[in-house]
Amino acid sequence: MFLYRPHYLNAIQTMCPHILRYLATAVIINRGRRSALKDLVKVIQQESYTYRDPITEFVEHLYVNFDFDGARQKLHECQIVLFNDFFLISCLDEFVENARLMIFETFCRIHQCISIGMLAEKLNMNPDEAECWIVNLIRNARLDAKIDSKLGHVVMGAQPLSPYQQLIEKVDSLAVRSETLVGLIDRKLKARTDIRWGAQEF
Repeated sequence: MFLYRPHYLNAIQTMCPHILRYLATAVIINRGRRSALKDLVKVIQQESYTYRDPITEFVEHLYVNFDFDGARQKLHECQIVLFNDFFLISCLDEFVENARLMIFETFCRIHQCISIGMLAEKLNMNPDEAECWIVNLIRNARLDAKIDSKLGHVVMGAQPLSPYQQLIEKVDSLAVRSETLVGLIDRKLKARTDIRWGAQEF
């Protein structure tokens, strides 16, 4: 709603850019809304000169600069921000889990074979904890990968997005944009009819 309706987006850009923190948190936490990530990144980039905080910078480091060390550092700062934010403290654990998953997914798109030790460092975890976390991802079928315990590596399988999933993401995005356009057209038509009725009365 905030990303695709011009009035809300205008309000954020002109009056309250701090709402970008909550918008970014909502997109990170909600896996079903990852299709909105591209649009969120665009807005964060546009508003980076007026508003920055660790959460928006985390998104920027990860999806604009592909700076994994910067993203890792910002994730640590995000934990402090969420802990001190009255509205976000309840979703601290969920945020950290999803942010780690986003770092991991982005890293895996770039690399085919990853050292568990290096991955643990990128995710602010110890190697054993990181290995258990990856095993759980593989077990829950959210990751196509194998662990080579002898070498301490994660070997990625091919992870192409299925045509069905691509279609769902595009339709979801188009539905929201279509709703926005319909709302704008309705308002313009209503404004025109109000002007005509006003002219007839005179």
